[in-house]
Amino acid sequence: MAPGRDYLSSLSVGFKLWLSRGDKGVFGRGKWELLDAIHREGSLRAAADMLGISYRKAWGDLRSAERALGVCFLERHRGGSAGGESSLTEEGKQWRREYIKFHDEVAASVTAAYTRWLERMGR
Repeated sequence: MAPGRDYLSSLSVGFKLWLSRGDKGVFGRGKWELLDAIHREGSLRAAADMLGISYRKAWGDLRSAERALGVCFLERHRGGSAGGESSLTEEGKQWRREYIKFHDEVAASVTAAYTRWLERMGR
């Protein structure tokens, strides 16, 4: 490591990735986590509870993304005393599956670029 560059060893790289329409973010890690939780838990309410967010926020966020993107992520089944059920539509499953692949590809590119930057910085 070049003299005076010790601070570089304590750095790491991070990023946030989201999709926007105009100047408004419409889908990112949070919405992906919500889709993933719904897929695993079988209901929007259980997913919201697992993520520590209100049902109202989860429902609103998802509806907002659906409207902005023109897709339908969920098949909703009203429940009675036993509660409802939500499952991902085929399009919802595709968004869940492909967004995380996209995120991982970008993360690999960011990590590679960061490694090259560190080399140029003398580390």
